[in-house]
Amino acid sequence: MAELATRSDISTLEALAGGSLAKKAAIVGLGSIFLAVMSQINVFFYPVPMTLQTLAVMLIGVTFGFRMATATVALYLVEGFVGFPVFAGFMSGPAVFIGGTGGYLFGFLAAAALMGYLADRGVTKGWAGMIATLFAGEVLIFGLGIAYLAYLYGFDKALEYGFYPFWMADVLKLAIAAVMAKGVLKGASRFAQL
Repeated sequence: MAELATRSDISTLEALAGGSLAKKAAIVGLGSIFLAVMSQINVFFYPVPMTLQTLAVMLIGVTFGFRMATATVALYLVEGFVGFPVFAGFMSGPAVFIGGTGGYLFGFLAAAALMGYLADRGVTKGWAGMIATLFAGEVLIFGLGIAYLAYLYGFDKALEYGFYPFWMADVLKLAIAAVMAKGVLKGASRFAQL
């Protein structure tokens, strides 16, 4: 009975996987595929395409835990770097990292690591902690993305193309990610008890 109570109280999928490297590797691999698929789903195209990429990063960050979230996003970035068409618009290759989206890509990695770290410490167990963790992840993504765009094109253009079109939709994505993350963890916990 104590084992069931512990399993139902998990804060990350890494905690649920326990010491199984095979389970962790499978979750990381499936997570990178999930991120690649969500990167291709366009919500709208004006003035620049908006995908569900950040929603995927947020979900991975708050459900996987620090090591697995970081490994998942790092794997995704390596896949894109070596030529797999995993980035938005089926893009890939080293040039993507020095283009306008480069800062956001590195922001994904930093955000996943931070959110995973906070999730490991149980911050995301309550709704307030979950929202605060997701918000911190969003700040990192936008912060690094806008900083790099500002370096390339100037601060005004960075805000025009890298923040204003996205911020309201990302608030909605944050709310969706919070609800989905709670559901994923609850479902995974129940599945583990079978």
